[in-house]
Amino acid sequence: MRFDKSLWSAAIFVLVNLCFVEAFGQSSDRLNKVISQMEEGRPALGVLSFDYSLTNARALSSSDLDFVIIDMEHSFVRIPKIGRENFLSQVKQVLDVGAFGVMFPSVDNAEEARLAVTAMRYPQLSGSPDLRPLGLRGRNPSNAAWYWGVANYQRIADTWPLDRDGELLSIIQIETPEGVANSSEIVFVPGVGAIFIGPSDLSAAMGFESPNAPEVETAIQTVLAACLASGVPCAITTGPNDVVARLEQGFRIVTVGVDYGISASTSEALLLGRGAMN
Repeated sequence: MRFDKSLWSAAIFVLVNLCFVEAFGQSSDRLNKVISQMEEGRPALGVLSFDYSLTNARALSSSDLDFVIIDMEHSFVRIPKIGRENFLSQVKQVLDVGAFGVMFPSVDNAEEARLAVTAMRYPQLSGSPDLRPLGLRGRNPSNAAWYWGVANYQRIADTWPLDRDGELLSIIQIETPEGVANSSEIVFVPGVGAIFIGPSDLSAAMGFESPNAPEVETAIQTVLAACLASGVPCAITTGPNDVVARLEQGFRIVTVGVDYGISASTSEALLLGRGAMN
């Protein structure tokens, strides 16, 4: 197994609304709104966050967004991860502060996707029907349990949909030709909760300056087709010009902009996305 790839500089995936049931007044008892949206057959709309200020957090928390992806890949000094333990420790640390999931950049094959899932899971009880992939996450959930506001954190902190009661989402990002070629295998790794296509990095890896190149769109549609065939939610970045089209194509999780408050462009894409859901 390869453990030294830079893909293991993971991005945290968290929800904007901390008290989902209270804030939205819905019947679902899900803590993770994105999982709730997937189970109800509704798309989830969110943003990529590069601003960790309290001001930005307050602005995003009062918005109509479903989730925020906190980017740790490009916004921090990136120290190369060499060795298995470094990667496992990083995933454990972001989950232990209460993240509702982790997005793993540039996953190229099923083996790497399986490693991502195992890093997020606790070891399961003997005889559990979902024993595999084996969990490698160390146990110290006190902060996460407090943040989630639950007493049964260890039971529900598992990867959905492998565990139907799980509240963690393992998001596998496909950004290379190798990942595209192996997408039909990656989607069937147990515990993979969503596939996120990164058009900009994918276009660069394919040798194109723009993600608008026809060849890049063909690759995007290849990954989407694998997701639709397997039932795994597919995610992608969007804006006002393509959010409706992407949702109509079958994408179920979309980012409608970046943070620094809710810009006019993000507001427009969010409004268009909500309209397409009705």
